[in-house]
Amino acid sequence: MPAPTPPFAPFPGPLAAGVAAAYDPPVMEARRWIAGRSFPADRPLLNLSQAAPVDPPPEALRRAIAEAALSEPQAHLYGPVLGLPALREEIAAQWSAAYGGAISPEDVAVTPGCNQAFCALMATIAGPGDAVLLPTPWYFNHKMWLDITGVEARPLPCDGALVPILEEAEARMAGVKAIVLITPNNPTGAEYPAGVVEAFAALARRHGAMLVIDETYRDFDSREGAPHSLFQDPDWRDTVVHLYSFSKAYRLTGHRVGAAIASPARLAQAEKFLDTVTICPSQLGQFAALYGLQHLSGFVAEQRAEILARRAVVEGEFRQALPDWELMGAGAYFAWARHPFAQSSAELARTLVEAQSLLLLPGTMFTPADDPLGAASFRIAFANADGEGLRTMLARLAAFTAEQGARA
Repeated sequence: MPAPTPPFAPFPGPLAAGVAAAYDPPVMEARRWIAGRSFPADRPLLNLSQAAPVDPPPEALRRAIAEAALSEPQAHLYGPVLGLPALREEIAAQWSAAYGGAISPEDVAVTPGCNQAFCALMATIAGPGDAVLLPTPWYFNHKMWLDITGVEARPLPCDGALVPILEEAEARMAGVKAIVLITPNNPTGAEYPAGVVEAFAALARRHGAMLVIDETYRDFDSREGAPHSLFQDPDWRDTVVHLYSFSKAYRLTGHRVGAAIASPARLAQAEKFLDTVTICPSQLGQFAALYGLQHLSGFVAEQRAEILARRAVVEGEFRQALPDWELMGAGAYFAWARHPFAQSSAELARTLVEAQSLLLLPGTMFTPADDPLGAASFRIAFANADGEGLRTMLARLAAFTAEQGARA
């Protein structure tokens, strides 16, 4: 009798090989650590692993979604692959005003979430044998997609403030089709200075590459005004691809609405990808995003203020609570912290679940296997807890640190 085929055995071919080579989704892996577990009543699970709002959209937005479902026939039909014209127009107008640049509706595509925006646009930029620069720590879904498609994810070191180093990028540009920046950053929270962003755009232009800038968390940037001037360059379409998500600002995670801004010629190529994967974005999600852009600026400002207040708790109390740790970055939804232990964060993350009912993602999920920073660090999705919850996290980490020291 022939040996059974493993359920994960891929069909032959480069794409299947890439799927097999990509690592398992980290958030799903972390969920398995707590699946079926019970936690003490006096120490319930504190889950700071995934960067996602836990509350539903505001009531006004939920009513708008319900109204669209009841009164808009097209809300239940296929729509344009690149999104509703009214939403594309609204994004173009608001982004032009916010960035002080000229963006037309033809430069905008609406996508089923920002992850798919990345996949669709990257498919127009790089293929097997090409390379893309990813600052490390990197966002794992970006790395996974590049692995799946046979594109080399070339690590780009960051400095002590977790900002990518331009000189290191210059030395790694051979064969590079794109540089990817996320600001405010996932996983570190770092906000890249405008001059850094523009310097990377200039570097990409010199080498005939693209700058893909993911601004999923721009609504929670601590700085006022435009975070960069990329769109003020009349030739931005030659170099810049911008990505955005409506999931965070409007709590639309389950509706899957994102956006990409790029040249119309590039979006025409991305349309092929999008048409074969999802055909069109969620219609109800698009109505929700449009309503949010037109009516919920005050709500977004309140959410930003709350996130900045939580960031202030982390930045203001971390050092006193955890003197042996190092807070390397904090911003938007995330903090990146270096722990003082000899063990890898990959091992410690599971121990924290058991010992302190605390779920964090280990830095190893965001770095190459040989990067010591991953083993020495954790990502903390601090936006998932209020001030009291964050102080509870600090207290549990302090207790864990003391326990580990006592055992040493």
